[in-house]
Amino acid sequence: MCRLDVMCKYVISPINLHSTQTDSMKILVLAWEFPPRIIGGISRHVAELYPEIVLLNHEVHLITVEVQGSASYELIDGIHVHRVVVKCDREFFNWVSNMNFAMNAHITDLISIHNQQFQLVHAHDWLVAEAAIAISEKFNLYLIATIHATEYGRYNGIHNGTQRYIHKQEMRLAEKATRIIVCTNYMRSEVARVLSCPDSKIDVVYNGLSQDRLLKFQNLDFDKAQLRAQFAQPPEQIVYYVGRITHEKGIFLLINAATRVVTAMQGNVKFVIIGSGDTNSLKQQAWNLGIAHKVTFTGFMSDIELTRFQTIADCAVFPSLYEPFGIVALESFATKVPVVVSNTGGFPEVVTHGKTGIVTIVNNSESLAAGIIEVLQNSEYSARLADRAFKELQERFSWVPLAIQTQQVYDCALAANTTS
Repeated sequence: MCRLDVMCKYVISPINLHSTQTDSMKILVLAWEFPPRIIGGISRHVAELYPEIVLLNHEVHLITVEVQGSASYELIDGIHVHRVVVKCDREFFNWVSNMNFAMNAHITDLISIHNQQFQLVHAHDWLVAEAAIAISEKFNLYLIATIHATEYGRYNGIHNGTQRYIHKQEMRLAEKATRIIVCTNYMRSEVARVLSCPDSKIDVVYNGLSQDRLLKFQNLDFDKAQLRAQFAQPPEQIVYYVGRITHEKGIFLLINAATRVVTAMQGNVKFVIIGSGDTNSLKQQAWNLGIAHKVTFTGFMSDIELTRFQTIADCAVFPSLYEPFGIVALESFATKVPVVVSNTGGFPEVVTHGKTGIVTIVNNSESLAAGIIEVLQNSEYSARLADRAFKELQERFSWVPLAIQTQQVYDCALAANTTS
């Protein structure tokens, strides 16, 4: 066991931010999404973590996918961003294979032709596993893998060929990685169990929210009353969900709960569902329950639109069936919107019931409704929850200490070679 294992293998306790700086490292990062290409949570995670890694005196080269209108190479917040051209293919797994081939070729050129020397390669999820493993083996680099979620967790098991393929890729990445980073203790247990991974090589580093985004949240100047009128009448309180429109996010539970909330609030409530995806079944569900007039589906919102909307909302609800972390809760913390979440996955590690939000029973619309009603009917209590959540965001979920924790994982990987 390496000398840093005791520190690395759990959520790192309060650390000395003024401790001795490790030697500068050159780090390769592989991620299939990076702004302006935003598909899920990886994009924002990568974009907010690595500028802080750069400030710790490390050189970061991020290999990602081309985006129309963006340069093939540029320096962004200190990160050397390389966007590779991926051969088009309508079949997703073929496209993923093409992406890995392009990443592999580009990195090989960086190292072999341009004489770039790296110590580590950091892969984000299974989609870049093929290239990350090949590069780590070809150039004898330590492989760090951040596993943001598992296929098993998303679907409560592996049930078909597509899921088996992804699961095998996750298993291989976990096996080959020198160390694995996950975002919560819940995910630490899941990865160890589902991917047959030794517990001793898994490190927990929470997700965060950038200070720049916090400042943006705090310094908005617009007509809130006018914006609010677009979504609700003056007596109505606004409850919202934001995220992907998928079964695992439990939106159908929120619509079921909405019937009880509408009754309890004597009709003075509106529900706003924000996010991309197929909403037809959800709209039909609301219609069948007789509350279609109380539920609005907005589709995708840009960052600035969403930020403005959050400042006029009264309650944020995230009723997920599976949630490794729940970064959406942090975004609500930032805008001081009281949150109601399910007690699945990492949510109970992010939201403390009765202190920074309301935690309800997963897959239980009655419990969810009770949590929402508690927030809407108790304005002083809700304000206290939001204030405490905002303070906790700054104390526990700042990228500055989280970057130092990530650096410590890198140290642990490098130290393994000198102590083994």
